[in-house]
Amino acid sequence: MTQFKFDKAKFQKTKKEAEAFYKNIKSIECPYFSEKISFNSTGLKHLKFKSERKARPQKDQYPRLRLLHLAPEILKKSHTLQGIWVTECFESQKTNSRWEHKMKKVTFYEFIAVLKNIRIKIIIKEVVGEKKYFWSIIPFWGIDRLAQKRVLYNGNPKND
Repeated sequence: MTQFKFDKAKFQKTKKEAEAFYKNIKSIECPYFSEKISFNSTGLKHLKFKSERKARPQKDQYPRLRLLHLAPEILKKSHTLQGIWVTECFESQKTNSRWEHKMKKVTFYEFIAVLKNIRIKIIIKEVVGEKKYFWSIIPFWGIDRLAQKRVLYNGNPKND
């Protein structure tokens, strides 16, 4: 296992690079769905915010933004779905020039992959009546019980 280290200067650089990369993606063809998955502003916002007006801690944002470049590659190669979760939740919708929150059926699709010795989970979100879009990237991590720190697994089962 490798220990997760946080540096504010690296975070700012990673954030800037990830935002520029994300804006250039637009959409990716996913073989599992046989359709394009868009990378809209909602997905990037979710990587930086837990909910409306509540930012994720920088230590939580950093590994997600650092690994973001792997998301398109995983989706391009995904032929198998590892998980699905269907729920109802409030979604923001613009109606008559104002934002409203409406209860809608939402489906989350989960793809898990190991790329470059890193295990990652990609979440695709589909709100009923809308197209599917990238929602999140979640690095597979654990807690080092001795040091009480978050650690990223390197994908080597012998050492993990």
